[in-house]
Amino acid sequence: MAVEAKKKLNIPITKPSLTEEEARAPFESIKSGWVTQGPKVAEFEKAVAAYVGAKHGVATTSCTTGLHLALAAIGVGPGDEVIVPSFTFIASANAILYTGATVVFCEVDPRTYNADPSDIEKRITKRTKAIMPVDQIGLACDIGAINEIAKRHGVDVIEDAAPAIGGTYRGRRVGSNAHQTVFSFHPRKVITTGEGGMILTDDDALADRARKLRAHGMSVSDLDRHKADRPIIEEYQDLGFNYRMTDIQASIGLVQVRRLDELLGIRVAKATRYNAELAKIKGLEVPYTPPYATHTYQSYCVRLTKDARLEREELMSRLLKRGIATRRGVMASHLEKVYRDRVGKVSLPVTEEAARTTMLIPLFASMTDDEQSYVIDALREELG
Repeated sequence: MAVEAKKKLNIPITKPSLTEEEARAPFESIKSGWVTQGPKVAEFEKAVAAYVGAKHGVATTSCTTGLHLALAAIGVGPGDEVIVPSFTFIASANAILYTGATVVFCEVDPRTYNADPSDIEKRITKRTKAIMPVDQIGLACDIGAINEIAKRHGVDVIEDAAPAIGGTYRGRRVGSNAHQTVFSFHPRKVITTGEGGMILTDDDALADRARKLRAHGMSVSDLDRHKADRPIIEEYQDLGFNYRMTDIQASIGLVQVRRLDELLGIRVAKATRYNAELAKIKGLEVPYTPPYATHTYQSYCVRLTKDARLEREELMSRLLKRGIATRRGVMASHLEKVYRDRVGKVSLPVTEEAARTTMLIPLFASMTDDEQSYVIDALREELG
């Protein structure tokens, strides 16, 4: 039966998985009156750190502010260079600009869409302070190879793992493989706190510095002052920021992290079905997962090959008429005006081709079998 003859469905690109438990979770914080960063944030930090196998979690208002904080904590500033893939949401590069450092864009692997380690190494100079690889769309990057390159050249590594909580690299969970790893808890991610992020690290001194900098550079936290049995007058030795997560958000996060494995299992099962059925459609390429990594499928990214009978924008328009939301795969950040004006012309042909031909289709934990069948049938008919 043709899709047109079926009842039209309206399927969003994504939808957060939130239950009554998440809705009730903030009540304790609200009732106590402690709604800003406090005991729930500390509990959430410990829960996420324990899950990934890191010593410390430092919660922030978003992954973007987490990346900025991670860079600031290692002293990145004017005169420094930070290498980052262009094939990423623009926030990755923006976090570098916030420090006053120079963004150096690198190329990606054409199958994983993650930073190409060999290309990274070619772009290292005497001014390079850090490398910021991205776990694109939920697939862990080759962080081992990148760490080795960084070690050889004496530079730092900050892993932008915005969509990759729950993913693994060579059997170890993402969040335990780089000097600093930063997660996002935006509603498009596997788990959410509405907005929010977190730095994960094993470095005691770095975690302490990040905690101070996220709260205006305050020498002692509000929570520690509240617990103290004597008055404490805080000091401000460094310029800090207001990047504090609230206890209301953390309360929701605590429920979400307990559900993480369940939500990942559902996403992987749906992605596995897509892989099997969409691979049969001419002109459509399904995601590649290398043997060293697992995928969280924050999004499901397909690629239109030269055999596709429609251009991407035309396919997206046709799917929208059927009630199916889509998005372009990932942007090429170096082509956006904000970076054209700053870094000039950069040759990144793999990135530009991927940005032109990739597309995200709906995938979320509460997606029904009928909704997924509707998407598959629509793609089959439009491209068949």
